[in-house]
Amino acid sequence: MPTPSPRRSEDLAHLLTRAERLAARLLQSALEEHGCTLDAWRVLSLLSDGEGHPMTAVAEEAFLPPATLTKLVDHLVDQNLVHRRIDPLDRRRILAHLTPRGATYWRRVDRDVRTRWPALSGGDGDEELLRGLLLRLVDELDGAAAESSV
Repeated sequence: MPTPSPRRSEDLAHLLTRAERLAARLLQSALEEHGCTLDAWRVLSLLSDGEGHPMTAVAEEAFLPPATLTKLVDHLVDQNLVHRRIDPLDRRRILAHLTPRGATYWRRVDRDVRTRWPALSGGDGDEELLRGLLLRLVDELDGAAAESSV
């Protein structure tokens, strides 16, 4: 006799965790074909805007501790995907940029990721609704975290 599947939790924290893990798994399967990791994809995604970003901002955006980010960026530099430059406005800061090869690589990987990403429901605005709700949740949680650290 088949065992019944467990009842799925409707707890918000559980749903967010489950959605993040499922999305990361799907994303990673697309990235592996390009030899790209999820962490590298996050870094390349941020740098794809063409602006230089301080390493501290990259670490925060990629959810990586600074030492781990440094090793990852070293690897991306070795692959000629990223380069570092001294910030002309603050010579104490280092800015990370995509190289031309990195920009080409990013476009190819991003195009593949977008073709594999599931449409949420046929273009009826669900993706924008979800994005708006998640942005609101992040803002609320950032505010709560700031208040609790005071």
